[in-house]
Amino acid sequence: MRAPKGVRRSLQNLRTFAGKGGDEFNPYKAYLRIGCLEMEKARRQAEKDSAMQRISSIDERFREIDAEMGGLLRSLAEHGRRGQQPRSPAATAGPARGRREGNFTIKY
Repeated sequence: MRAPKGVRRSLQNLRTFAGKGGDEFNPYKAYLRIGCLEMEKARRQAEKDSAMQRISSIDERFREIDAEMGGLLRSLAEHGRRGQQPRSPAATAGPARGRREGNFTIKY
């Protein structure tokens, strides 16, 4: 579409390819999409590996906690067999001094 002679051209007179070619298959777009998907897959795999490492360290800590609890329970059971009942820390502790129920206050 040409502008008539003597008429200035404007944005309405510019020809573009916008909106054309959307129906055809472009191999470069497919390859670009494949590359993006591969990068996302690599990122997700790194996230998964990190999460699995954290899970294994948490599981290891669970095993350590269970072992320590077992040792403490065994020593309590041995202590109890000697005729003395183990006392809980809450039973031996007196009332908390200086504590108030409700609001938190700090004195300087």
